[in-house]
Amino acid sequence: MAEPTDIQGKSALEKYPSLKPEDAQDGVTPEAPLSTTETDAAWEEIAQQIPSIDDPFLQRYLAGRESLIANEKTQRADVAFRKSLSPIAKRACRIVERIRAEEQRTIWTSDVEERMASESPHVTVFPGMMFSMCRERMESTTLWRIVRRMPKGSLLHAHLEAMVDFDYLIRELLALPNVHIASDRPLASHDALVAGQVTFRYRAKERVKGTAVWSADYKPGKFLLLTKMADEFPGGGRDGFVEWLVGRCTLHPQNAHHQHHGIDAIWDKFQDCFIASATIMTYEPMVRAYLRALMRQLLADGVRWAELRFAWPLNYCRDRHEQPEPDYWHLFTVIREEVARFRASDEGRDFWGLGIIWTSLRSLPTRPIVEDMDHCITTKMEFPELVVGYDVVGYENRGRTLRDLLPELFWFRQQCAQEGVSVPFFFHAGETLGDGDGPDANLFDAVLLGTRRIGHGYSLYKHPVLVDMVRERRVLVEACPISNEVLRLCGSVAAHPLPALLARGVPCCLCNDDPAMMGHGSAGMSHDFWQALQGWHNLGLAGLASLAENSVRWSAFEDEDNDKWMAGVKAASLGDGVKARRLQEWQVEWERFCLWVVDEYGEQYDDTPEPEESVAAGKQPVVAVPEADKA
Repeated sequence: MAEPTDIQGKSALEKYPSLKPEDAQDGVTPEAPLSTTETDAAWEEIAQQIPSIDDPFLQRYLAGRESLIANEKTQRADVAFRKSLSPIAKRACRIVERIRAEEQRTIWTSDVEERMASESPHVTVFPGMMFSMCRERMESTTLWRIVRRMPKGSLLHAHLEAMVDFDYLIRELLALPNVHIASDRPLASHDALVAGQVTFRYRAKERVKGTAVWSADYKPGKFLLLTKMADEFPGGGRDGFVEWLVGRCTLHPQNAHHQHHGIDAIWDKFQDCFIASATIMTYEPMVRAYLRALMRQLLADGVRWAELRFAWPLNYCRDRHEQPEPDYWHLFTVIREEVARFRASDEGRDFWGLGIIWTSLRSLPTRPIVEDMDHCITTKMEFPELVVGYDVVGYENRGRTLRDLLPELFWFRQQCAQEGVSVPFFFHAGETLGDGDGPDANLFDAVLLGTRRIGHGYSLYKHPVLVDMVRERRVLVEACPISNEVLRLCGSVAAHPLPALLARGVPCCLCNDDPAMMGHGSAGMSHDFWQALQGWHNLGLAGLASLAENSVRWSAFEDEDNDKWMAGVKAASLGDGVKARRLQEWQVEWERFCLWVVDEYGEQYDDTPEPEESVAAGKQPVVAVPEADKA
């Protein structure tokens, strides 16, 4: 083995002759048996050879380094938005950056790590850590207060039945008269309480006689008065019943923590949540209460528009009716009425509305999917402003792929053309860890089938050609980082691939997917926004705002053919339709928000001189349209 040498070319044995050859191994110089004076003298000799950071050649290196980083950032999806920032918005972004840095130093500290580690072994605390473990601490930060206040535009990926807190919903259900409960088995054991399927239905005549559903002698399928059964719940009466049913409808923190159980296991629990909650909201009074709470919570969180995936079977009942409706006409009438009522109120006058993306379950065979598609077309003809698109949903790893569904999808497209309706595709795709398998290949079919947006797109970053196609075709990725974390695609938001897509220029937005089932405590998007802002250093407030603006830019506010849709996306706020007007409204709201940040935190976190007058003071925003969009 060659002797290790120092920067002057002398070997360690030459410099320190008292060492034995075996003391110098693998290029590492052992401690030399020299006096402090001798060691200092040797160090002085070496130190003189180390260049200063101010030396011209290192400055040239650093200049080249900065140029390389800056050049890469010109490829980002949010580069045009950053260039268009007003002076006051730039100042707000600087303030938020300093707050973020301060909280990284003071809130996500080793003391917090030690405390949480003692409570939960093997826990490491860091900004953007696992959502279920940091939510309480997140909501105590200044950054949370800022994010809550931020205008978020549109929520483009969420499931209608998984939005509003289940504790609230179950107590609302208990307050309704003559609601009854039935189960497919006696709920008399731990296993039955975990797996039993319960159904809630209105019955005109109260049924209080009979063996309780909690008894081993209960006859499966027999309806009994809900309030009586809740009061008799063996695990604590009515409050215990609510706690039990909420637990059946939500994912617990430990479900997300136990990553070693894999994706199939968490999806089994996740699908059980949908089964457990399936009939809580299929009764007219519950639908109305649900929609009112949903719209209030969205608007309070800065969300002005939402497009909700809808996958309900025909089990909806009118108020005080025992039999389900034969079609979706009455349910959509209720949705139309509640949206109109909220928008006409003082509280909801700034709310733009709701759209429904009709969804079929990818696990179903051909006939029920085609029947569901037919319902979609019929409902679209009767409620053209509500039905805004079509999707297939469910666990991609086990469900039918888009390739397998091609015959049904082309039949659907043909029927839409014959009926003269436009129901564009907004496909879930790439919500998987696969690489080249069937579920991963859903991304190829989604793009080829002309999807206007991609739900999740988690595995898209693995496909460079598809990334280029998505960018060039202006297909938006509806990213749901907390959902992907909870469902075990990644360990935390810091490991999420969305930053890679943004760096490649892919248009994206943030969404919350299933907040009620995933422990958000609210239907809003602030948790996902906070995680992205604190977890991804390159994003910053400007990048976060760009994602919010994208959500408005890619919203399906009105029926549009492909050419008109693309023209609206390209024109952005410079267009002449509903989308352009709402983008302009969002931009004004953004400037007001930035002014609030400066007023609230500028004195403490920024000493920059006051910027020139901006849109918040009455001027119209300067709108920068990306070069690629000017054609």
